[in-house]
Amino acid sequence: MVPIGTRTAWVRIGNMFRHVIFAAVLAVSMSVLGCTFYKERPAKAISDATGGEGMERTFWQDVQKQNWNDLNSHIASNFVYVTPTGRYERSDALQRLQQLQLQEFSIGDLTTEMNRDTFIVTYTITFRGTARGQTLNSQPERRMTVWQEQKRGWVVIAHSVLGTESK
Repeated sequence: MVPIGTRTAWVRIGNMFRHVIFAAVLAVSMSVLGCTFYKERPAKAISDATGGEGMERTFWQDVQKQNWNDLNSHIASNFVYVTPTGRYERSDALQRLQQLQLQEFSIGDLTTEMNRDTFIVTYTITFRGTARGQTLNSQPERRMTVWQEQKRGWVVIAHSVLGTESK
C-alpha cells in the first residue's frame, strides 16, 4: 500500500508532465504556423531591402529590368567598379552595366558582414544573357560589393569582379 502523501506527489508530477508536453506541442505548432502563415516578402527595390543580401539581389534585379533610375540613385558619386580588365569610375561602370541584357541571374555562396554603417557582401553569381551582343560566360563569378548607409539611404560604394570560379 502506497502512503497517501506519496500518491498525491506522483499525481502532481503526472499533471505537471502533461502541462509541459502540452506547452511544447503548442510552441512547436505555433512556430510552424508562424513560418507558413507569414510568407517571406523579398524586396522589390533597394530602398526596401533590410540587409546586404536583399540589397545585392535588388541591385541585380534593377540591372535585369533595366531600372536605371533606381539603380542610379543607389550608386555613390565616388563608386568604383573593379574587373579583371580594369578599374572604372561611376559613369563608365554604369555604361558597362547598361550594356548587360540579363535574362536570368543566380546568386550563391553569399556572405554578409556588417561593420557599423557598411555591409560587405561576397557571393558567386551566374548570368544568362548578353553584353554588347556577346553571350555572357555561364561560369559562376566571385564578386564583392561594399554598401554604405548614407543620409539618403544605402548606396553601393565599390563592386569587384574577383574572377571566374574554376570547377
